[in-house]
Amino acid sequence: MTETSSAPAHQPEETPAKKISRAGRDLPKAIASGVILGVAIVVSLAFWSPAFMFIVGAAVVVAIWEMHQGLLTRGIDIPQEPLMVGGVVMVVVAFLFGAPALVTATAVSALATMLWLLRRGVPGYVQNATASVFTLVYIPFLGSFVALLLAEDEGVRAILTFVIVTVASDIGGYAAGVLFGRHPMAPVISPKKSWEGFAGSAIACVVTGYLLLVHLLESEWWIGVVLGLVTVVMATLGDLCESVMKRDLGIKDMSQIVPGHGGLMDRLDSLLATAPPIWLLLHYLVF
Repeated sequence: MTETSSAPAHQPEETPAKKISRAGRDLPKAIASGVILGVAIVVSLAFWSPAFMFIVGAAVVVAIWEMHQGLLTRGIDIPQEPLMVGGVVMVVVAFLFGAPALVTATAVSALATMLWLLRRGVPGYVQNATASVFTLVYIPFLGSFVALLLAEDEGVRAILTFVIVTVASDIGGYAAGVLFGRHPMAPVISPKKSWEGFAGSAIACVVTGYLLLVHLLESEWWIGVVLGLVTVVMATLGDLCESVMKRDLGIKDMSQIVPGHGGLMDRLDSLLATAPPIWLLLHYLVF
């Protein structure tokens, strides 16, 4: 009898695992994506600042699409068409006519969306209408404060201040969390977010806010400190709120549209939360 070997004739080669950072990101892809987005923002602001509104409008449309995909996992079906159109209109109206017009555009968009849902009939109306209004406020309404920032007399500098100080929170928190993170801030909501990371975000935001207000906006130093403190609190809360939503929906990322970052909403969470208070501070204390 011929002796047969128990080992398979061919052993498939193991695919090398992707190198994921301690914070859970594919760092090379995340850096590349961040650089590309940053270059797009700088180029639009440098050559023709209103072109930045195209980026904001596109971000609103993509974010609403991601929210729709996420909500579908729980059987919630928001109408994309009126939300996307209304969202873009809200951004444009805020840029051209200011905050009072934004409030009106938000109310009209909400009413139009609720009327749109009447076409589907009674079942699920309250659930879908509630989620639609929530989406409208969370994404295009908060995002429209970026348009209000650009509409200021020093709009380009205001946008740069807003983006840089918010990104400083993310970078400072990421670095401190990876190097020193030991004590979870909200283990049930976001296990990787630590108090050490929050401290790193706070230091980065305060220093960055101080430098930007003094050297870029040529304003009082204490406003920069206040700006940094407000930014770190709101950016952290924005991140935690989005983490709660994803856990409730049972998803890891809103999508995979941004390599290394997950969904666009996974990167907009902090920016959406910081845009309104930063506009308030700059509008009433600086410009």
